[in-house]
Amino acid sequence: MNELEYKNFYDRVGKLNGWDFSKVKCISEGVKWSLYSEVTQRCKKSDILLDIGTGGGEVLLTIAEFALLLVGIDHSNGMIQTANHNLETSNTTNVRFLQMDAKNIEFPQSFFNVVSCRHSPFYAKQVSKILVKDGVFLTQQVSESDKLNIKQAFGRGQDFRTDEGILKERYLSELAEAGFTDIQSSEYNAIEYYATYEDLVFLLKYTPIIPNFGQNENDFTLLKKFIEENQTNKGIMTNSKRFMIIARK
Repeated sequence: MNELEYKNFYDRVGKLNGWDFSKVKCISEGVKWSLYSEVTQRCKKSDILLDIGTGGGEVLLTIAEFALLLVGIDHSNGMIQTANHNLETSNTTNVRFLQMDAKNIEFPQSFFNVVSCRHSPFYAKQVSKILVKDGVFLTQQVSESDKLNIKQAFGRGQDFRTDEGILKERYLSELAEAGFTDIQSSEYNAIEYYATYEDLVFLLKYTPIIPNFGQNENDFTLLKKFIEENQTNKGIMTNSKRFMIIARK
């Protein structure tokens, strides 16, 4: 999908579901960290935190107690609509959600103490601009070989047939060029077991793993064959490959 197609996809998904996958039944083995646990470990109660690509704000609302003010931005109007609805139905008073493009973060220079970004594009120079001196940036991103057996079964998919590690190396280089000096990275390749057919359909419907899933007439035939070949006693098996970068300005 091109940039416009991604925007339209997230607008549609944002209004329908936000970025809430809490109902999906999935067991993961080999996960090495939780990004927002890493974020909260580096937050002080007096900090101002920015979350780039916040989606429906579901996670940001759960960590509100760890900072003075938390701001979530997303380029998708649909996602921000859902995020503000989630905010209204919570008892949280120190969180704000704004529609904003990560390419042009419209906040004063050196405004945030901590910046986080999960599974969303970021631009290192923009992050550096709005981060205080000695501030910290944390991001988790999806690696190219994530859900590899699903992409192979469909013959298409997000970053399918793209060399592993390209995105991580690009981000590491951009952060160094933007003036970050303490840059650390790590990765994991976990095994995931989805409990049912419906759980897997939900994943594919509300993520861009298989672009336009369900619109090709043979998609559900391919999915049925994939499940038959990857069904285990723990569930339907695939992989979750992630990398994390922590950088200090």
